Amino acid sequence: MTKVTAIYPGTFDPITKGHLDIIKRASKLFDRLIVAIADDTPKFPIFSLEERLQMTKDELAANIFNANIEVMKFSGLLVDFAKQQGSFVIVRGLRAASDFEYEFQMSYMNHKIAPDIQTIFVPANENGHFISSRFVKELARLGSKVEGFVSPTIAGKLYAHFKNN
Repeated sequence: MTKVTAIYPGTFDPITKGHLDIIKRASKLFDRLIVAIADDTPKFPIFSLEERLQMTKDELAANIFNANIEVMKFSGLLVDFAKQQGSFVIVRGLRAASDFEYEFQMSYMNHKIAPDIQTIFVPANENGHFISSRFVKELARLGSKVEGFVSPTIAGKLYAHFKNN
């Protein structure tokens, strides 16, 4: 029987409870799930790639997730990374209808580049529907509480970042 590896890519700047929900659910669908943290991103992350890797690993360890999850960094085209890992599945989370257009365009472009790789969309649950790293960072920057959206550890890292910058 073929073991299926899926890739859940993102910037994870920082990892949120919404991300954790998608990871938990996707890890039950596939034999191996790689949480792939993007090095090349137009989003201008506030945390370094190494910080994002470590935060993600720590969050997964703290939440006792399935042993079939790995955290890796990647640069370049996602489909090339997927091929290197022997994966033909990309997992993307969808929060709202506004996500769909962007994600649909991305999946189409990936399919044109690598027709053997399929994108699977996992809708956010009701608790993670409107959580985004961008909004969480903005709330933390303005001094608002963010613990409802990220773990207390991640919240502390956000507060420290904005206090020092």
